[in-house]
Amino acid sequence: MSTSNGKMRRVVRHKRLRSKISGTAERPRLAVYRSISHIYAQLIDDVKGSTIAAASSLENGLNDKEKDAGKISISKVVGEFIGKRAAEKGISEIVFDRGGYKYHGRIKAVAEGAREAGLKF
Repeated sequence: MSTSNGKMRRVVRHKRLRSKISGTAERPRLAVYRSISHIYAQLIDDVKGSTIAAASSLENGLNDKEKDAGKISISKVVGEFIGKRAAEKGISEIVFDRGGYKYHGRIKAVAEGAREAGLKF
């Protein structure tokens, strides 16, 4: 399987998933994207088409100890960041959008970090 074919398959899975879930202002969608070296999370209101909050592994809030720990631990911290930012905006419930990725590894770590920060889904 070539990389372009693998990406196409993920995009098809994501489109299928997105046909079933949607975010609102009261219950936004937590969209997760992972690249080879970084992970990104956004809270999205699909009704307005706007991003409410965002977090990524590129932020300065990560200290050097966390950066050396590995991608999964960084992903968990990103989940905690997005959970804290959601709490600041008064959001406690979300819809999780795994982006067509399998629910394991870094994607699961983001979800667990968000749950630990108080988000319910």
